Parts: sequence; C-alpha cells; structure tokens
Amino acid sequence: MRLILLGPPGAGKGTQAARLVEKHGIPQLSTGDMLRAAVAAGTPIGLKAKEVMDSGGLVSDDIVIGIIADRLEQPDAKKGFILDGFPRTVAQADALSTMLAEKGLKLDAVIELVVDQQKLVDRIMKRAADAKAAGQPVRKDDDPEVFKTRLGAYNRDTAVVAPYYEKKGTLARLDGMKPIGEVSAAIDHILG
Repeated sequence: MRLILLGPPGAGKGTQAARLVEKHGIPQLSTGDMLRAAVAAGTPIGLKAKEVMDSGGLVSDDIVIGIIADRLEQPDAKKGFILDGFPRTVAQADALSTMLAEKGLKLDAVIELVVDQQKLVDRIMKRAADAKAAGQPVRKDDDPEVFKTRLGAYNRDTAVVAPYYEKKGTLARLDGMKPIGEVSAAIDHILG
C-alpha cells in the first residue's frame, strides 16, 4: 500500500499514519526525518543536502525526491509506505509521480483530511491550555501563533496539492473533524 496523507497541520495526519503503520506494517516516511538520516549516514544525496542546508538554503525538490527514492529501496518500504508532509507543492507531486513511475510503482490512495480551520485553531489552543493546566510543556507547534503561521503556509503553498491529485482521480476527501475512530474507519474503507 502506497499512500499520501494530506491536510493542514493539526488535522490528524500523524495520528492516522501511526495507526496505519501499526495495522499494515509499513513505514511512515517524513521528509524531515529522511533528510536528517541521509545527512547522518553520509549518503551521496545526503552530502548534497548537507551542503545546501549548511549554506542556509532550502533543499531542492530534486534532492528531496532523491532521498525518497533511496528510502523506498529499503526493505521495510517494499510492502508500501505512507507519505506525510510530502508533497508540499505541485512541482514535488509531479516529481514524485515521475520517480514512482520510473520504479514501476503507483500510489494506491491520496487521502485529504478536510477540517474547519477555525475549529482547528480552537482545538490547538485548547490542547495548549490543557497541557499548561496539567503542568506539561506546550509543544512548540501547539503555540497558537506558531500554529497560525504554519496554517497560513499550508494554505499558501500546500493546499494546491489536493486539486492536483483530484484531477488525476486519486484523491479521497474525508471529514477530519469527526472522531478519530470514525476517520480511521473511513480510511480503512477507502483502502479496501
């Protein structure tokens, strides 16, 4: 099973991905984690990424796709994978499609968790308040201002990826505001 989870920050992608990892025994691939691992391992593509990151630049789509291509060759990804947080742009989606085609692979599903963004902001603010009240540290991405910045970046840059997959006929939209179990059941239904 090869799957992409789309949706704004806080929509529940990580929660659903963790459930799918457990259920299907496939890895959740985070581009950030893969970049850090490739740099640490000193792979050829990791060395290119390190050079760019050390100079303060953004890693190019070609480097990111190269890192994903390398990662898909590892044994745990042979049965499938979940991409969470990638692709972030239409250019990345095009590059991913090309790379998968070159490997003779295709996506089984692209699932977008659709949420009411104001309710999402309220949910994050409540989560931060609950953490403070319990004497727990507030996650950096649960800070309401940080969250609103991330949400704005998603709306500006990444929200265009869903229509890309919709045109290809591979997008399924789910109500991400429903209870976790209902969202999980809907994902299972889509995946058959």
